Amino acid sequence: MIALDRLRAEVQRQPYPLLFVTISGAHLYGFPSPDSDYDLRGVHILPAEQVLGLHPPEETIEQSHEREGLQFDIVTHDARKFFLLLLKTNGYVLEQLFSPLIVYTTPEHETLKAIAQNCVTRHHVHHYLGFARSQWRLFEAERPPRVKPLLYVYRVLLTGIHLMHTGRVVANLVELNDSFRLPYIPDLIERKMAGPEKSLLDEVDTSFHHGEYERLSSLLEEAGRVTSLPDQPGGKPALSDLLVRLRLLSIRITK
Repeated sequence: MIALDRLRAEVQRQPYPLLFVTISGAHLYGFPSPDSDYDLRGVHILPAEQVLGLHPPEETIEQSHEREGLQFDIVTHDARKFFLLLLKTNGYVLEQLFSPLIVYTTPEHETLKAIAQNCVTRHHVHHYLGFARSQWRLFEAERPPRVKPLLYVYRVLLTGIHLMHTGRVVANLVELNDSFRLPYIPDLIERKMAGPEKSLLDEVDTSFHHGEYERLSSLLEEAGRVTSLPDQPGGKPALSDLLVRLRLLSIRITK
């Protein structure tokens, strides 16, 4: 992986104070290609005048550019927007928050992770089922098929099953497969990492993978039915308190 100092240099160009920035995408999932871009995701803290005034606040900042031969894709949400997404069945923000590939962090990042554990519910199963369905349709539609959507299918299904069983967010397919031991995963990962981001699968048994997609989807549905995770998120009061603290902190920083 690229040296962290180059990633941190990108982060330092952001216009607002940050709560955290982590690496998402293929690097987090455990199967980056040599030409994979770096997906940086995080939370910024808007100053009080932006959220209190009449002008529309910059709730989401998206930047995509190439620097010194490397492609960066940076997306940050304001803390309020991110916290509201945490209270929904949004697996993307959970994976960004709990990514172990940390580029920038703060003490409040750790506080947020502790609160977010109480935001995970049994209904997150719908996020992972829907995401897997869309990736499977993409895989089936392309001829010849690409390895990336197929890996996403398996990554998403295993992440969802693991989340329903343990309440823990793990997005790395290599780590997940240490438990699931699907024998075809290492070969698919090797193909993805050895070739370009849009590597093709010249020879693939689509019917076999369709059977696995259906089997794992059924396991995920069952895991959602029997999970001990709650029906509703429980972190809203703590998230509200943390947001107030962050806004007050932003006022002190700008004085």
